[in-house]
Formats: sequence, C-alpha cells, structure tokens
Amino acid sequence: MSTLAHTMMTTARSADSGLTGPGELDRYPYADAPVGGRAGAPVWDTDPELGRAGRRSAGSRGRGLHGQLVQQLGQMIVSGDLGADRPLVPEEIGQRFEVSRTVVRESLRVLEAKGLVSARPNVGTRVRPVSDWNLLDQDIIEWRAFGPQRDDQRRELSELRWTIEPLAARLAAGHGREDVQQRLSDMVEIMGHAMGQGDALTFARADSEFHSLLIQVAGNRMLEHLSGIVSAALQVSGGPVAGCERPNEASLGHHGRIVDALAGGDGAAAEAAMRQLLTVHPEVERVVPAPRER
Repeated sequence: MSTLAHTMMTTARSADSGLTGPGELDRYPYADAPVGGRAGAPVWDTDPELGRAGRRSAGSRGRGLHGQLVQQLGQMIVSGDLGADRPLVPEEIGQRFEVSRTVVRESLRVLEAKGLVSARPNVGTRVRPVSDWNLLDQDIIEWRAFGPQRDDQRRELSELRWTIEPLAARLAAGHGREDVQQRLSDMVEIMGHAMGQGDALTFARADSEFHSLLIQVAGNRMLEHLSGIVSAALQVSGGPVAGCERPNEASLGHHGRIVDALAGGDGAAAEAAMRQLLTVHPEVERVVPAPRER
C-alpha cells in the first residue's frame, strides 16, 4: 500500500464520528397561526425538548450558532415546513432559537444568497419559491437529498452526472499530466484497499477525490466549477456515509479502466468506461439513456 493510501485510510477512520449526520438534525414544526395580529406569520414551537440551536445541532459543518441556524432554517424551507412567501420575522427567530440579532441577520443573508429567502424594504424577509433557489448549491443539494424531495434530488443528480462526467473523462484524456495520472491511480489503489477492509468511508472519500480531480483536469473551466456538485452527489446519492459508489469489484474495475484510458490518451475509451461506471447504479440505470416517462 502506498504512503498516501495508508495516510488517507488512517485519517478517515480517525475522523470525528460524534457529529450528527445529514438529515439527522432537529426539525422545528411550523404552524399557520397568526402572531401579534400578522396573519400568516410563523409560530415557532416552544417545546423545551427542542432546546437551543447551539446545543442541539452539531451537524452544521462546525460553524457555530450562525452555521447551525442556517442549517436549521434551510432544512425547514427545503422540506416545506416554511412554505413559499411565508414571512420570517428576525425577532421571532432569535427568540425561538435563542440567538442574537446578529446571528439571525447573518444567517438570513446566507439563505438569501442561496435564493431561499428575499428581503425587501417595507415587505420584510420572505421564503422564495423553489424556482428561485440555487439548486446547484451544495447545502441545498444536501437538504433536498435528506428531505421529502430525496427521490427527485437523487434522480436529478444521477442524470446530471451522466451529462457531465463522460464528457469530462473524454476531455481529460487529452491532458497527459503524469502527476494527475499518479494521483488518480493512487485513488484507485486506496479504493481497492478500503473495499478489502470493508472501509466504506475511506472508499467514498477516495472516490469523491477521483471524480473531482477528473473534472478539474478536463481543461474546461465551466465544467471545473461543477466538480463540487459531483462531490455533493457522491455524498448524498446512496447514503450519508458510503456515497453513491457502493464498494464493489465492478465499480473498482471501471475506475481502473478510466485511468488506463487516460494514460493511453484514449478519450473514447475513457468516456465509455465512465458511462459503464455510472450505469452500475440502479438509480442511474433506470433513467439513462432512455428518457423518463411523463
């Protein structure tokens, strides 16, 4: 086993496993009763068991109260608990989650940047419709994948990967950089050792790096910007730990054939191997290449 493989597998196994995983965060109920005479304003459930955002939400990327509140509100919006055009009153949010005005203000700004809410003078902050959301945002991908829209999100991610990655593999074959070839080979080696040890987490991490690197070396800057989306797809398509690339011999073999095709500068073979890899998964095979029935 290479030094890189040993280091990556050791790091993965020693990662903090005490954090709450995606989709396991608290979800705060939403009621349609008016508050203070404002019809349609949200009523935040005051069940003491829900507690303070800072005490309960550990799975918000280690960003403190601000990140936790973004996570909580984002999940509520994406899940439909906070429907389109609902008012979000900062004072009520602050009281409900026991956070400062600054935390609320900064959290709403983040959600606004993601297209989930809008803030206008004399109107206040309101939830925006799905058509306005930045559906390529990695947080929104995660929230959708572990919420009521999980089936649609995973299907859409599979279809997007089918569109992006075969082309990226073909283009990458024209960039014969030895350092990239070695890195891709290292990732396949790590995946093989991880599969033999039943280490799904290390397999998923190496797999994610493999696909991201492949897109980044395709020589297309617009495709390169999509590498984060592919990483997000690998994180959520099959589950919160193993990713959509289930460790198996077929998947590992296709990764190896992609590396061999790239080393030989054979774009057509690299593209074909990537298509075979993507059709290993039932959720892709169901929709590709035949169009969905309407």
